[in-house]
Amino acid sequence: MRTLEQTANALAAGQTSSRALVEECLARIADPSGEGARAFIKTDPEWAHAMAEAMDALRRVGRAPSRYAGIPIALKDLFDIAGQPTPAGSAVLADAPPALAHASVVQRMVAAGFVPVGRTNMTEFAFSGLGINPHHGTPASPWDRASRRIPGGSSSGTGVAVADRMAVAGLGTDTGGSCRIPAAFCGVVGYKPTARRVPIAGVLPLAPSLDSVGPLAPSVGCCAVIDAVLAGEPPALPEPAALTGLRLAVPENLVLDGLDATVATAFAHTLSVLERAGARLIRTRVAEFEASVAANAKGGFAASEAYAWHRSLLAEKGDGYDPRIRIRIARGERMSAADYLEVAAARTRLIASFDARTADYDCVVMPTVPIIAPRIADLDDEREYNRINLLILRNTALGNFLDRCAISLPCHRAGEAPVGLMLMGETMGDGRLFCIAAGVEKALRGAMG
Repeated sequence: MRTLEQTANALAAGQTSSRALVEECLARIADPSGEGARAFIKTDPEWAHAMAEAMDALRRVGRAPSRYAGIPIALKDLFDIAGQPTPAGSAVLADAPPALAHASVVQRMVAAGFVPVGRTNMTEFAFSGLGINPHHGTPASPWDRASRRIPGGSSSGTGVAVADRMAVAGLGTDTGGSCRIPAAFCGVVGYKPTARRVPIAGVLPLAPSLDSVGPLAPSVGCCAVIDAVLAGEPPALPEPAALTGLRLAVPENLVLDGLDATVATAFAHTLSVLERAGARLIRTRVAEFEASVAANAKGGFAASEAYAWHRSLLAEKGDGYDPRIRIRIARGERMSAADYLEVAAARTRLIASFDARTADYDCVVMPTVPIIAPRIADLDDEREYNRINLLILRNTALGNFLDRCAISLPCHRAGEAPVGLMLMGETMGDGRLFCIAAGVEKALRGAMG
């Protein structure tokens, strides 16, 4: 995978053009031997070519809107794009009225000169961490492709598109882990910002109390650049933090339960690398984790807010939903106003408690997902689907409920099954987290190859 910086340098040096980059990405998407037909729901070759030619022309006269102008990106299917419907991976909204304007985040990426090549596949309505979609097919994780393993969700197509170089980077959303889970399963970097930093206007909602928009990309630096664009900040690469003396909290309860052997080995080796680099690992118990799970036992914000949005559509077109998604949304029907207010109050209380508990640490460290990607075929059974879905969302969803920024970066050795390392920063501590993540990435690359 080429990073944004490598690609931008090649463009600046005249070693490639935006037109050439776009054609290369479109060719990879169209390759019948690849996953493009399942990773993308729709491509936009005319728009992509027109934008690429415009960016090349502006670059020739020194007027490119940013140094990243002309770089191809992928957009998850729940972002509004002017003139197109926003189906969010569903069949029931395939003929929805076209959006009148771009989502705010799409507009910011286009204004910076990034070139969207198409809309990526996703879990229907973003309501699962597995990435399985019965309407459009499920793209396979890049690892052990012969076995066809899940890509992770809900930003499944974006994860696969980046890993397979069908785009240099892409946008996803993260309500309970939907950027970080596919990043972990596809061997890329995925970022969940502090939600309030990035606008969600024009993004089809799952649960607005938890929804956030983030990048999936080849490196921490790539994610930092895109995050800055999304947040309306000047893009800049993070300065890798020195690991010596960093205080890293390693929770011992909940997030380490049920690790498979591959993840456990990769995580233990990663901790040893960080410790040898000078980081201080403080193993601790975090009571707020179990309390967060208990607070969401009836469905939480995801079920209640999703049901409020989908109620009329379910009544009209419920038979067209993936039954597994429809059941999850329908949980919200059983939640009362008192239940919802109880969740909101618990969240406020737990955020304050967790903030106090982690005040002396630089970040919190855990596996992104406790298992490697299972085979798609093994999840045909509904009970297994639900069990695995809850398991892989368990660690990542904590950051959404506790209003934190968090990043997943690969921590496996070359040739092994992808495993994600999650670093959780402070609320609004995104800049500091990127610096720590860049330092960790540097240490891991040096140790693991």
